[in-house]
Amino acid sequence: MPPQMKLTAITLDCADPEVMAAFYREATGFELHPKSDADFAGVTRADGLVIGFQRVDGYRAPRWPGQAVPQQSHLDFTVEDLDEAESLLLELGATKPEHQPGGDRWRVLTDPAGHPFCLTRT
Repeated sequence: MPPQMKLTAITLDCADPEVMAAFYREATGFELHPKSDADFAGVTRADGLVIGFQRVDGYRAPRWPGQAVPQQSHLDFTVEDLDEAESLLLELGATKPEHQPGGDRWRVLTDPAGHPFCLTRT
């Protein structure tokens, strides 16, 4: 029988953990992790899940959809209104790549460090 594992954290590489934590705090409403600093920062959901951001010297942002610098991973978030969520996230510092494979079903944005993430309807 496989071990019963509980996901407690997802950590992304970046150049500036504090900028990333601020972006995701505003985007998700999660609380800033109390031990956040310039080398590692994170946001914590009420059930304890942490999205963390660790400083990497010489960090190179993913280049989505190309694979010259692959995305390595991405996060998916559900939202009630795609247009409203997209608008807010763009104001917070996300960008919207030209390539949008989801049509009306989902949107791909990139966070301030270049990581792609998807928005889908609830």
